[in-house]
Amino acid sequence: MSPEAVREDRTPDLSELAPRRGYLLALIVLVGSLLLVFTAWRAARERELRAAEAEFISKTAEVTELLRQGMTKYELVARGGVSMFASVTRPRPSPAQWQAYVDGMDLQRRFPGMVGLGFAEFVPATRLADLQLEWREAGHGLLQIWPRGQRHDYGPILYLEPKTPANVGAIGFDMYSEPVRHAAMLKAMETGNATLSGPVHLIQDGSLRSTGILLYLPVYRGGGRPATLTNRRTDMQGWVYVPVRMEGFVRNALGALRNDNQFRVLDISSGDRLLYASYAPSDRPPPAFRHSSAFELYGRHWRVDFESPPLAQAAPRLQGLQNLLALGLFSSLLLYAIAWMLARTEAQAYRIAVRMTEDFRRSEQRFRSAMRYSAIGKALLDSEGHIVEANPALANIVGLTPEALVGRRFDALFESDEPEMIAHGHGTTDAQGVHRATRRLHREGGDPRQAQLTYAPVPGNIGQDIVGLVQVEDVTERLRAEARVHALNRTLEARVALRTRELSQANQELEAFAYSVSHDLRAPLRAIDGFSRILIERHSAGMDENGRGYLVRVRRAAARMGELIDALLKMSRVSRGELRLERVDLSRLAGEVIEELRVGDARRQVEVVIQPELFVIGDAPLLRNLLGNLLGNAWKFTRDRLDARIEFGAVVDEQGLEYFVRDNGAGFSQAYVDKLFRPFQRLHHNDDFAGHGIGLASVKRIVERHGGTIRAEGEVGKGATFWFTLPREKLGE
Repeated sequence: MSPEAVREDRTPDLSELAPRRGYLLALIVLVGSLLLVFTAWRAARERELRAAEAEFISKTAEVTELLRQGMTKYELVARGGVSMFASVTRPRPSPAQWQAYVDGMDLQRRFPGMVGLGFAEFVPATRLADLQLEWREAGHGLLQIWPRGQRHDYGPILYLEPKTPANVGAIGFDMYSEPVRHAAMLKAMETGNATLSGPVHLIQDGSLRSTGILLYLPVYRGGGRPATLTNRRTDMQGWVYVPVRMEGFVRNALGALRNDNQFRVLDISSGDRLLYASYAPSDRPPPAFRHSSAFELYGRHWRVDFESPPLAQAAPRLQGLQNLLALGLFSSLLLYAIAWMLARTEAQAYRIAVRMTEDFRRSEQRFRSAMRYSAIGKALLDSEGHIVEANPALANIVGLTPEALVGRRFDALFESDEPEMIAHGHGTTDAQGVHRATRRLHREGGDPRQAQLTYAPVPGNIGQDIVGLVQVEDVTERLRAEARVHALNRTLEARVALRTRELSQANQELEAFAYSVSHDLRAPLRAIDGFSRILIERHSAGMDENGRGYLVRVRRAAARMGELIDALLKMSRVSRGELRLERVDLSRLAGEVIEELRVGDARRQVEVVIQPELFVIGDAPLLRNLLGNLLGNAWKFTRDRLDARIEFGAVVDEQGLEYFVRDNGAGFSQAYVDKLFRPFQRLHHNDDFAGHGIGLASVKRIVERHGGTIRAEGEVGKGATFWFTLPREKLGE
């Protein structure tokens, strides 16, 4: 059995699968559209999440900065205490001076987290007894140092204001004996800088479960900061310190800042010891975002771990994306329904696909035939620019055999000192990577030729080094012909320019002639009218009734002649003026024209219907002239109708939008429609309907200058309709 017979036997069986394939396609459309919807929804959701997370991180940065600034304020208060030591001549300020300074600072109101402001003396063991004796002689009572025990150095609290019971009870406590405080106090003494302690339980808090920290500022004898470590230890007098409750400090630092985020403050210098944690209900949903911010503060390293509110609160705009998802699902179902309806036509489409498959099988054969028998030279190139295969036409162009061309570099066929692939040579390349260029071709045993090259990337078979197809066309004669055509075009352009100047000059002469003629005609007309009037006024008594009637008719004829001259000039201006294009509301212009007609003839009752919102692109004065003539004619020719009606509107036909002016007046015979738009052609007697016969001629010229057309329909006694078209977009230059 032949292959054709086998394919014919298979075709009916394959066609039976067409409906199933159609339904499968509908399912694929559904799945693909759902994937697209979910992808778009997910992308929008991710974008909203990123925006919400960025806003969350910015708020965390604000909280972190407020914590820094809050501790800086505490340092400034402590530095004021240090300044008091430098300002007094005694070894230390008196308790009264210290109390006055603290009371002036109003610590409890301005700094709720600050337990007080104190001073601890640095006392070597050899001076402890002297300090206690000095304290008692100053009238401050017995100074009890606790906890008891023998130590090398002491740091007892001497001052601590305000004098709350808890602060008074802390007087005499040797902070230098407690390791956490000792580390911070020693660091402050050795560095001369403000130093923050690790988390401690403040003496003032007793049995309360709270976390506190202490800020120490060293005080040296003489008020300065010694330059060396040895001198700093020798001149050390004590520490001005600030005990701080973390909960009050955080609340005071954040102030009125509205913060919906939960956060914890950890001292990572002490192994992630918790300093503060904001309250969070146990049943709180998991946070949408988390973020940590680490920073250094007075010798300690803190980290703030933030947790945002739940997702619905952190990113409220996500709820609006549900509408997008619902709309996308509806669209997917709609696409599925359309694809399912198209499944019934799948059988015919499948038969076409079978034929296309057969065509595809033969495409290789056609390509080989096109290569071999084409009159245009063609060659397949590898990645290095060598010719893999060449057709006879290319061999004929270069004067070699196809076999001799195989393996040669393609660029070696051209007169060029610099070897280059044609895909990267001079010329133009489009978006598909097709490159076109013109080069001088070296022909064996002949004159050089001009060749038009077209390089297109084509894939080779698997494992075959073929990257492009190049076509070579000998265009030497064509280029020579184009040169001759260009020379002829330049000659024609010169002739057109000459004819344009001659036409412009003729138009100017015609315009001058029209004005000259109108002026020369007006002079005799004025003489006829003037002498006729003198005859009537001075010599009418010497004439009979017929003579006086003749003179009246002469004056009327002269006046009409003047009106015709004015109309002629007016029509010429319509044809000469330059168009000033703009967006024009025809409905508004029509309303203004009708209003003027009603004012001029207030006794008439005419029903007028104007369609609103009719916009065009055109010259506003000319379009007003157009509507004035058409609506004026409709007003004039409905004069004898008691139920006069005028309508202006537009309809859509195959050609686009067509405007019309319709009336139910005197009308005209369709047999004379060709005469309507000719100058001075009138279908009605002047005694019945006055006019000059140029209104419709002007209308036609205005419409045609705008690139439109005009036509008329009428019936005697039943009215007339004038149809015209105008552009709704800018006219071409």
